[in-house]
Amino acid sequence: MTDYETITRAQYREAATAISSRTAHRPTIGLILGSGLNALADEATDADHIPYKEIPHFATTSVVGHVGALVIGRLASQVVLILQGRSHAYEGISQQRVVFPVRVMHELGIRTMIVTNAAGGLNPAFQPGDLMLINDHIGLMAITGRNPLWGPNDETLGPRFPSMNTAYDLALRRLALRVAGELGIELRQGIYVGLGGPAFETPAEVRLLRLLGADAVGMSTVPEVLAARHLGMRVLGLSGITNAAIANPDAEEEADHEEVLAAGRTLTPKLMALLRGILTAMPEPR
Repeated sequence: MTDYETITRAQYREAATAISSRTAHRPTIGLILGSGLNALADEATDADHIPYKEIPHFATTSVVGHVGALVIGRLASQVVLILQGRSHAYEGISQQRVVFPVRVMHELGIRTMIVTNAAGGLNPAFQPGDLMLINDHIGLMAITGRNPLWGPNDETLGPRFPSMNTAYDLALRRLALRVAGELGIELRQGIYVGLGGPAFETPAEVRLLRLLGADAVGMSTVPEVLAARHLGMRVLGLSGITNAAIANPDAEEEADHEEVLAAGRTLTPKLMALLRGILTAMPEPR
């Protein structure tokens, strides 16, 4: 059954113990990389690499553009844990399994998560190559029942009914905007809408999502943010706009995953500069 499964805290701890045994680093910040953004992990120095398949209970990823490895090392002034790619429910796993790495991060002592994704631009003012700071999200996949918090609640992890009023940390968003300004990087702001995928949106769906007030659309991020906030973690979200969503059913162009990957490679240097600046500006752990 893939709609829902129970995962115990003992399993999170088992995975965390396995990771700790293979690195001397003790990361304090977790980063999740989206489609085409894996090169960001190459910036980490003195890094240890652990394939997902070698970590107990981790789901591997089958999506092109997602390496499926965990990288732990130093980036800017911080010790970070980087997920090179993520799993998605459309690959045939539960949402509880999708967010398993987030809960393992928490077991490792990580309390701040930076999540990135490749997204389609719904806002007509957005262009491929833009960066968007996520200030809120619409979790259509979660609203319709694919929520990673379904099932028995472990009160040692978080409350039964967590608040999502501040899903994306205000102080971290202000920091990102300040750093972007100092670096001369245009950083748009907007609402990300998460869909189940894996098909790209129809033109009618694009028009509907615009009516809902969404600025960018993708097939990830929302479950991870829900899990992180349930755990009390601070979250910063960044979308790389890799393609313009198509709202005209008579248009000849089509959304294409190769286009997403190519745009992701173009976005990487700009996103890396921004992330490096954000990490440098964050206080070093005591």
